[in-house]
Amino acid sequence: MADEIPRWLSWAREIQALAQTGYHYAVNDYQRERYRRLTAIAAEITASYTQLECEPIETLYLSQQGYATPRVDVRAAVFRDGKLLLVRERADGGWTMPGGWADVGDRPAQAAEREVWEEAGYRVRARKVIGVYDANRLAPLEIFHAFKIVFLCDLLDGSARPSIETSEVRFFGADEIPEVLSGERTHLRHIRDAFAALIDPDCPTVFD
Repeated sequence: MADEIPRWLSWAREIQALAQTGYHYAVNDYQRERYRRLTAIAAEITASYTQLECEPIETLYLSQQGYATPRVDVRAAVFRDGKLLLVRERADGGWTMPGGWADVGDRPAQAAEREVWEEAGYRVRARKVIGVYDANRLAPLEIFHAFKIVFLCDLLDGSARPSIETSEVRFFGADEIPEVLSGERTHLRHIRDAFAALIDPDCPTVFD
């Protein structure tokens, strides 16, 4: 992880997760009320350190149900002639490997393949997992903890096509990677691991 997660955000995330899981297993209104109060405390912590209002944060926390687990972010490493496919995010102007949150019902590989088509205009097939990473997001602030799965994908067909989320689609060599990457979506570590997997097909999967 490129940036250190602030202690307040770690505390807020952990308290929210404990409250969500506790509420799920609560057996009476007394317990449920205590876990609701923990949820409110987590929201108050988050609001105190950000420009966000407390009430919407608490509502978002309360909307999470069941046993609390990390979210899953998928990314696709797609190469053409030894160059890596990157897209420029409209949200912040930074470059990233195509990807996003996996949807409920998705197979992880299927989610990565779909994101490439939607964000870049290429059809791909996931071939192997490059790495599984801790993906605590900071910029922009993400309330929930996440894991990131990066897939090495084979390019099948298609042509560069920006989307409502992306403004440019380009391939970059290892020595051409843009300086401005898109927040927590893609780090240099992920890019280096992608090129290593391309060069060495037997390169082991990396993980945190």
